[in-house]
Amino acid sequence: MQAVPHTTGDSAGGGSASVGLTACSFPEGAKGRAKRVPQRLGLRLESKPRRFAFASSSIPFLPSPRPRMSSIPSTASSPAPRRDAATIALVGYAHAVSHFFHLLIPVLFPWLMPAFGLSYTEVGAVMTLFFVLSGVGQALAGLVVDRTGPVPVLLGGVLCLAVAGFLLAAAQSYAMLFVVAAVAGLGNCVFHPADYTLLNRRVAKARLGHAFSVHGLSGNLGWGAAPIVLTPLAASSGWRFAAVVAGGLALLSLVFFFFWRKALTDHAAGADKGTGTTSVAASVSTGAVLRSPAVLLCFAFFFLATVAFGAIQNYSPALFHAMYGLSLGVAAMALTTYQVGAAVGTAVGGFIAQGRLLERTVALCMAFAAGLSLTLACGVLPAWAILPAMALMGAGVGIAAPSRDLLIRQATTRGLGEASFGRVYGFVYSGLDAGLATAPLLFGALMDGGHYPALWLGVAIFQALAMFVALRVGRLNFA
Repeated sequence: MQAVPHTTGDSAGGGSASVGLTACSFPEGAKGRAKRVPQRLGLRLESKPRRFAFASSSIPFLPSPRPRMSSIPSTASSPAPRRDAATIALVGYAHAVSHFFHLLIPVLFPWLMPAFGLSYTEVGAVMTLFFVLSGVGQALAGLVVDRTGPVPVLLGGVLCLAVAGFLLAAAQSYAMLFVVAAVAGLGNCVFHPADYTLLNRRVAKARLGHAFSVHGLSGNLGWGAAPIVLTPLAASSGWRFAAVVAGGLALLSLVFFFFWRKALTDHAAGADKGTGTTSVAASVSTGAVLRSPAVLLCFAFFFLATVAFGAIQNYSPALFHAMYGLSLGVAAMALTTYQVGAAVGTAVGGFIAQGRLLERTVALCMAFAAGLSLTLACGVLPAWAILPAMALMGAGVGIAAPSRDLLIRQATTRGLGEASFGRVYGFVYSGLDAGLATAPLLFGALMDGGHYPALWLGVAIFQALAMFVALRVGRLNFA
């Protein structure tokens, strides 16, 4: 006698399925007893052939059958990868535009200075105004993003950049350069709060690490594109024509974003309706956001890390020329290799930023960068090792970037909710502008005094402080 499967209910309609038994045989004298045993257990015997089967519903200790795969509903709450990719690409493009305009005025320094009879100090003051307004404006832009949504704010920022380009082309005095810097700074201030609000609300959490990675890479591409586009135009057709082209590129970008605005529309405000996140976050005041320990610590991290980067960005070519005897051309390439390493590291960091120990990733990368800075301060590296060391330092900082952004998201949303994304990222990223504005003030005197190793020591100290702040932010997730 053999055991065969038996099905109760409609097998095609998701009814209760049967549990099959393996084939078995009984001695000939035990057929009578074999007939009674399955009946007591809820089994049914078949005489032709000798088989029996039972329904799982008749045996209480058997597990219920699994439903057919076709009957499992799809999770509509999980965003489609294609929609995520569109959001990531559009936001990344916007970030590239903003970084392109970071260098609109600096790339044209060689033409603006003789045109208006300016010194480096005077043109530097123009860029100081840009970063001050961008830093202060980010915190205010975050408030507007939370109230009106990120898309209108993003479009307004791109429009300001276009206006800044056209104003630069029409500038007739040194004072007009300050107006250009002010308008460009106001346009630049919206991107971080708007970009990160869009990414956090529209991209699936599993893909946020890659989203932040692409966002950072696109900014580096914008920096790289500015001199490639503007320098040949200014050399061949004049700086005013280059400024017009920059304004036109921003205007085309504005039209592009306007027609694709539905792909960025923030329908659900990023909240899970079943959890009530929106209603909780909506009750969080701006003062509570600014007083949040998580927000203050994240601001401190950006400030410390960016002071270190500002020193590298402004003074590393002169440092390597003075300390290691590199030619000015090779010394300038050290900064380029740092940026290339940072770009590669950011791409790799998108894959690493998937675990739970984000703060350890950030801290380890910052400790690695601080160790390299200390090595450079000691002056023990041969000249040929400078470029690889700078590439490794940039890679370490770049790897940390996606984990850093996810760490900020984790630390702040626990107590403030997702409706405060704009204010959180606006205030936190204003630390970036504050760091860039502070670095020349702190390290310029060291350069003037020829204390070159002390400058690298200062970079290492700020990187180490950023490491400890990252670890402290991580502890807030478990408090």
